[in-house]
Amino acid sequence: MPTVVGIRFKKCGKIYDFEVDGLTVKVGDFVVVESSFGLTIGNVAIGEKTIEVADKELKKVIRSVTEEDINAKEGNDLLEQQTREYCLERIAARVLPMKLVYTEVTLDRRRIVFYFTADGRIDFRELVKDLASRFKTRIEMRQIGVRDETKFIGGIGICGREVCCRTFLSNFAPISIRMAKKQDLALNPGKLSGLCGRLMCCLGFEVDDFRAEDAIVIKEDIAIDELIGEEKCGFCINVEGAAVAPQSDGNEVSESTPDTATAASKNRDRRKKQFIRRPSTATAAKETAAAKEASETKAGGSADTTPQEPVKQESPADASKDTPSETKPGEKKNKWRYRKFKAKKKQ
Repeated sequence: MPTVVGIRFKKCGKIYDFEVDGLTVKVGDFVVVESSFGLTIGNVAIGEKTIEVADKELKKVIRSVTEEDINAKEGNDLLEQQTREYCLERIAARVLPMKLVYTEVTLDRRRIVFYFTADGRIDFRELVKDLASRFKTRIEMRQIGVRDETKFIGGIGICGREVCCRTFLSNFAPISIRMAKKQDLALNPGKLSGLCGRLMCCLGFEVDDFRAEDAIVIKEDIAIDELIGEEKCGFCINVEGAAVAPQSDGNEVSESTPDTATAASKNRDRRKKQFIRRPSTATAAKETAAAKEASETKAGGSADTTPQEPVKQESPADASKDTPSETKPGEKKNKWRYRKFKAKKKQ
């Protein structure tokens, strides 16, 4: 079983496991390791531990940092500034739609990595040729996102402190607008967005705690609604959910059985049905006649200049034969037919 330590290469960067290979190191020491880029100086973030099976082949810790390694690191810092300035000149000369963020040189100077941001894919083959001909080493271009850019550069957030990704965050967790809605925050993009232009990472810090509090508030609101509804029917309900009947003196309250609560709900439904009134046939006929008269009056007012046709007046007897009279409550709907039949029978 190999013994490994957790090593971090950048501030607030990811932690990778490396095999100790017999060396004695502790948390906080700087060591030289062989990473995928080459020889690199890293900081021990997690102490020694033993693992049973490794997911992939582990690279080894070569040695602890010496004075020569420190001097080489200082020389690499100067080389990084030179490579950055030259790369910016070539980007401007070739008019490439990209933004250079950071440059990194390995300890043995076998590779130079350029980190940049862009909206889409960039054809930087000619740029790589210019850089390789100038520095005579392997050139690698890596495109990163806006969050990684903010992590490299840093800055002050809306809270007045340094951004979280530069201070303690190692990984970027997914953030959605639902987190802001659950916390009842104002959905203002200017207040919810960070320096990177994306939703702030701190929106996800209190979501889990807010869910538990939100569930308690919802239960209390439901209990209050039930309390108001049951009091209208002569019964009240407490927060625990037991239905109780109010007493006349207001001092003692006795619990009621489920049958009583069920009867109260049935009475409430019955009372609701009593307030639902359907329009009668006579009322509907009156409304229809009033609507016709209003439409005729409106049409006559808009066409005053046109000649009006003579209106044929009918006698009350003819009108009674053609149209039924309005029925009052308690009378038969076809009363006019009954009167006609009775008159014929007398004759």
